[in-house]
Amino acid sequence: MHEEAALSFDILTSLVAVPAVGAVLVALVSRRRPELTRQLALLMSLLTGALAVWLMLDFHAGEADFQYQHTYTWIRELGISWKVGVDGISLFLVVLTGILFPLAILGAKPHHDSKPYHAWLLLLEAGCMGVFLALDLFMFFVMFEIVLVPMYFLIGGWGYGERVYAAMKFFLFTMLGSAFMLVSIITLAFLHRRGSGGDLTFDLVTIASNLGPDVLSQNAARWLFLGFAVAFAVKVPLFPLHTWLPDAHTQAPTAGSVILAGVMLKLGTYGFLRFGIYLFPEAARWFAPLFLTLGTIGIIYGAIVATMQKDLKRLVAYSSVAHLGFIVLGSFAMTNQSLQGAVLQSVNHGITTPALFLLVGFIYERRHTRQIAELKGLQKAAPVLAGVFTLVMLSSIGVPGLNGFSGEFLILIGSFLTARWWTVVATAGVILAALYLLWAYQRVFHGEPDGDNANVADLKLSEGLVLAPLLALIVFLGVYPKPVLERIEPSVERLIEHVEANSNYREPEPVGAVEAGGHGEGAAEDGGGAEGEGG
Repeated sequence: MHEEAALSFDILTSLVAVPAVGAVLVALVSRRRPELTRQLALLMSLLTGALAVWLMLDFHAGEADFQYQHTYTWIRELGISWKVGVDGISLFLVVLTGILFPLAILGAKPHHDSKPYHAWLLLLEAGCMGVFLALDLFMFFVMFEIVLVPMYFLIGGWGYGERVYAAMKFFLFTMLGSAFMLVSIITLAFLHRRGSGGDLTFDLVTIASNLGPDVLSQNAARWLFLGFAVAFAVKVPLFPLHTWLPDAHTQAPTAGSVILAGVMLKLGTYGFLRFGIYLFPEAARWFAPLFLTLGTIGIIYGAIVATMQKDLKRLVAYSSVAHLGFIVLGSFAMTNQSLQGAVLQSVNHGITTPALFLLVGFIYERRHTRQIAELKGLQKAAPVLAGVFTLVMLSSIGVPGLNGFSGEFLILIGSFLTARWWTVVATAGVILAALYLLWAYQRVFHGEPDGDNANVADLKLSEGLVLAPLLALIVFLGVYPKPVLERIEPSVERLIEHVEANSNYREPEPVGAVEAGGHGEGAAEDGGGAEGEGG
């Protein structure tokens, strides 16, 4: 195991601590100095981003295990520790978080109360980092819950229109889902202690390595998986638990939408991989048809409803429901290619959709409306803005050569091996994505500008510099995703091996069940053979 490597300090804890300390420092600055609070928040988020990039450069690409692990005792009597680690599945989500927060601070200024706004943003960054780095179930739950509070206040305090309603709906949905997960975490820890005969622990790796049939019955594992899955499904969000997302996105300030789409939705997809499938392999396979179905419905439903939207920001919000459906499809198809595609697409969506929200925010600042019917001919008035929007839109559609294609392609070819008919239906979502985005672009940017549309200012240099890192990543990951995939692949292979080794409770006849082509085991066996050829 590669621990600490060239780094002589605990960089993972620093990734959580730096923005948390930044939030405290911002809170101590006088309200009469709004520009200082913004500069301080930007400095702390840039420092966090620099640490994340450093981590990526130092990461050992060929290793599957968790790297840079550090453990500190937190509550000894309950076996709770501060344990952090990173592998290929979490690495790029950490880097994405480190990159997006300073861009969100630069790309959108609050209209009032700069001090609490930036303090909440930094606390939100600390919580998101903690989720992606936690290897202790209790620590993970605390971080998973911490992120709700800053986002609630960001939407409710700095959003638009019905912001209070949207913030309350977001908070209640996610809190309710998390209640099920808390019960599952506590139950799992006590069942593990009773079955293994050891001390009470919330250590993810320890529990996952000991969850055999003698420790956890098949039915118990399925119920516990369901408790985790409800929390993650709300956070993704999966159909039909998605209804909070369009409201939250539409009413949130631009920076809130950027972080919500780019980072917070990934807490759900990451949770399925790191905790749901890893802790309960057999249950994950047993429930796979359900989640494949819900993911596929989300792809089609999100695309159709997006086509009907009159608000440009709400259209982008519904596109997230469709894109996240692809990630869920890849996760529960459980082949090498589909899981790699799911992780890669989580990163790709976290680049493309925040860029779209920034662009919509720039348009709103110029026209003070997001209604598609009131926007027309912006291409003539703002050609550079239109060109950048075109590039990002094509990435979201999944055009080859841009990052949206590489992730979706891996998901579809990998899922076809074990979830054929779900994949066939999901492919229609690619066509629908082109429909709703191209149609929206045609109405907003084409034609002769009228009224205020004729005087819309083009993209400013400062706005272009904010978008530049995202545009560069859109092109780079579309043309050459290998550096990302070669770091993701070993951890994905390890997860698949863990699932195949621990997903059969029917002793002593697992071989017969596989040969008979039972849905769960047979499907994975077929996928495993194809993985060897394709991976």
